[in-house]
Amino acid sequence: MAETTMKLTAQQHLQCAKALFNFTWTLLEKSDRTEDESEVMVKAAHASALHWLQVGEPVNFARSEWQISRVYAVLNRPEPALHHAQRCLQICEDHEIGDFDLAFAYEALARAHAVAGGHDQAKRYLEMAREAGKRIADAHEREHLFNDLRTVPGYEGK
Repeated sequence: MAETTMKLTAQQHLQCAKALFNFTWTLLEKSDRTEDESEVMVKAAHASALHWLQVGEPVNFARSEWQISRVYAVLNRPEPALHHAQRCLQICEDHEIGDFDLAFAYEALARAHAVAGGHDQAKRYLEMAREAGKRIADAHEREHLFNDLRTVPGYEGK
């Protein structure tokens, strides 16, 4: 029978989860990313989520789903972007996660719908993100959300 557990310590899972999350960000922000780097970015985002599942809390799971959705949206792959954005929102709702994370769940859905060509849905989720964003306690995090909302395809700068 095949082994069904990873033989890593909690600390190793945590280190991998964080390192892969941050590595994914470096690739997301890279303007001249190659096709191979795009594939690595997908794999790194999923791997980060896998490690968070071993040692994280629901907020880590939501953020992992958000990042995976962002990766797929950036790569213009709407179906998985929508799937992971919806998972992000579901985790937030199931665990009563609000503030920054809920606002970004709506941002992910807006971005994924925009990539999919669902402009009415994108507008609806943009408005939900803006409303949730007004309730973000930390001013820096609130500003980060509103800056990100201005990068949703088709709604840049609005």
